[in-house]
Amino acid sequence: MNAYEALGCDLRAAIGRRITRRAHKRRMVAVLSLSAAFVGVLSTAALASGMLPGFDLDPAKWEILGRGEVDGRASYINARERQTGNEATFLEERDAGMDRYDAFLLNRQVRSAAGLPLEAGAVCATAEVTRAEIVALETVAAVGPPGLPRDAATADVAAALKSFDCSGVGYAGERARWVYARDEPVAMLMPGARETARRVLGE
Repeated sequence: MNAYEALGCDLRAAIGRRITRRAHKRRMVAVLSLSAAFVGVLSTAALASGMLPGFDLDPAKWEILGRGEVDGRASYINARERQTGNEATFLEERDAGMDRYDAFLLNRQVRSAAGLPLEAGAVCATAEVTRAEIVALETVAAVGPPGLPRDAATADVAAALKSFDCSGVGYAGERARWVYARDEPVAMLMPGARETARRVLGE
């Protein structure tokens, strides 16, 4: 995991408590687009005029630098916090019901469109994403019981996935951690990883 993704994990942990638990319908996260130390929150009180659907950003607190959509299934906003001058990118992926590998590719597309860094190497194939999710699930299960905070085992999972030489294992690790935290249903994993998920979750 590079420095940008590590910072992104920290930011997702900070805003996770503010995002509604409708993960089975859509996923919204915020990640840093610059390396400045920054903790951001989503304002649930004000919806900025002209924003993309699903982004509750207070225009008094955020300056919009750019925005866009990918295939009608994902949106992003690049924004600058007015008080600090730090920048962040907010992503929303409306991938419920999608083939899980297609959802993985959608994540890469919206990150690329938003100007966020992607892991080096060839894109992980279906089997590699599945195996990465299984490794991540078993790793986080060794850390603590189901229901752990979604980012409790971030470093452990990242270390366990270092042996993979394809691009996209960060996504697989995140999906596994969020399912183990019970913030997302098992159906959000690759089909081949779901049996492992049910086992470690005790279902």
